[in-house]
Amino acid sequence: MSKVLEVGKITTTAVMSMKAEGEKIAMLTAYDSSFARIADSAGIEILLVGDSVGMVFSGQPNTLSVTLEQMIYHTSAVSRGAKHALVVADMPFMTYQINPEEALRNAGRLVQEAGAEAVKIEGGRAMADTVRKIVGAGIPVMGHIGLTPQSIHTLGGFRVQGRGAEAADTLTADALALQEAGAFALVLEGIPASLGQRISRELRIPTIGIGAGPDCDGQVLVMHDLLGLFDDFTPKFVKQYALLGEQVAEAFRQYRAEVKQAVFPQPEHCFKG
Repeated sequence: MSKVLEVGKITTTAVMSMKAEGEKIAMLTAYDSSFARIADSAGIEILLVGDSVGMVFSGQPNTLSVTLEQMIYHTSAVSRGAKHALVVADMPFMTYQINPEEALRNAGRLVQEAGAEAVKIEGGRAMADTVRKIVGAGIPVMGHIGLTPQSIHTLGGFRVQGRGAEAADTLTADALALQEAGAFALVLEGIPASLGQRISRELRIPTIGIGAGPDCDGQVLVMHDLLGLFDDFTPKFVKQYALLGEQVAEAFRQYRAEVKQAVFPQPEHCFKG
């Protein structure tokens, strides 16, 4: 039985214990209360309010334009819809890179104003002091290494990371540094499956993979990708469990046709005087 059903409300401690007990962790992105309630009722253990909202919700080409105020708004909505799942909020670009003190203030806003139960930041050893500062104030931190979307200009785009022995060693060292700094879990994105397996075996904390192979302790997908609602680009690692975009478009076409033909509304849809 999933920890969601056993403990009622998922905590970071429960997530960490799932790795120890060999139970895989299911994480999805969410950006509003309605989908948060649906995912929560389906037993999803972690809901990530991702800065991917900039791409799938706002139509931006990347995540760099997302602001802290936008993340507070969307995290608040998800927090109200999640009764069981752990709610993790992405810290957007330039809200944690300047110094640990500013990062702590911004993380505190996501918790205090938006109801986040943990925050996620991108970066390896360079972020260790920041992770330590935030965790020291009582705010759980999820790390994120590999393909880090906020660094796409440095990485040269959305490209697989960690190929080759030197790059693999670097990412492994980053993962260990984040663990020692106090991160409770780590997202591994866009790396070879063999490296995902290596890092997952070396860490005490759980790894959540996205394009990092089947041996991570859990998996995460962007909800819009999983549901077939975002067709601008579908990464190789995405499995579409539904094609809701096509179904929604057909429903809209049917609605339009019935309005044009004066078929909708019928008497049963109207108020009586």
